[in-house]
Amino acid sequence: MRIRWTLPAADDLEGIKNYLQQNYAPFAEQTVRTIYKRIRSLKSMPNRGRAGHRSGTRELPLTPLPYVVVYSVRAQAVEILHIYHGAQDWHWCGS
Repeated sequence: MRIRWTLPAADDLEGIKNYLQQNYAPFAEQTVRTIYKRIRSLKSMPNRGRAGHRSGTRELPLTPLPYVVVYSVRAQAVEILHIYHGAQDWHWCGS
């Protein structure tokens, strides 16, 4: 199964990287790599996340990191919709 990144999800990852580089530089590169690696793992196990708050979505908590990946499983690909920080009030957000 392929991984397909939406523009909002790519923007989320870029925003995480920029924030960490500015505020926690020693952790930025490894954190972004970990997020990317965990998302890639959905290629072989696309339903491993929990059912999402919005119909048709799933959520992959990235414990111990404070991020949650919101995605949907399509016939040919896993579509990455957003990456949120767990402290954000994101459950109401559109995907």
